[in-house]
Amino acid sequence: MDAEFSVELGAEDDALEFPWSSPDGNLRYYDLKHQPDLLLYIAEANEYQELGRYLSSANSAQSIFLTAKCDVWTEDELSEAEEIYEAKTKLGCYIDHLFAEPGDEVEEWRFSFERHERLAERLVELLGRVPPISAAVECMIRRCYYHLDDEPVRPGYYMTLYLFGYGDYAIDARRRWGIGLDLLQNVILQLSAEVRRGEL
Repeated sequence: MDAEFSVELGAEDDALEFPWSSPDGNLRYYDLKHQPDLLLYIAEANEYQELGRYLSSANSAQSIFLTAKCDVWTEDELSEAEEIYEAKTKLGCYIDHLFAEPGDEVEEWRFSFERHERLAERLVELLGRVPPISAAVECMIRRCYYHLDDEPVRPGYYMTLYLFGYGDYAIDARRRWGIGLDLLQNVILQLSAEVRRGEL
């Protein structure tokens, strides 16, 4: 599976406020790490069971991550770089990943660019070992502004993972997207295990 990572820390690049909520309050962060049942309130996870399974795993006790935001969409216009997949459509998603909440062993990782870069490099390395499939992952390291109870807003980092599945028909794109999510899930759990063993 194709995988790459990049850094987006410019003033005009996307950033995340954590925890977050929409201006009208209808959309907000759900703490799936401590309240897995809140998955029921994430519309995308209900519509796409593959995403629901991924979010459950990425927020599980085995994972050093928690997820903050996600979305899913379909596109029929592919870029020139995507012509290698010889497809007519793609199903894509993004999932924002943060290191575990304050109090956990990787708390300070939230504020270390070097840690994020190391994890992104290892994620790309592991995904590069996966057998070829018409799917791709893009990992972007971005700025996050953490709103903490005991101190002012503290700038740190987070990772947005984009995953795309390609096919001539929507059903093919979704099947490959689902396989890609399963593979990404396995890599996230392997990374978590490596961190806990002190290997990263």
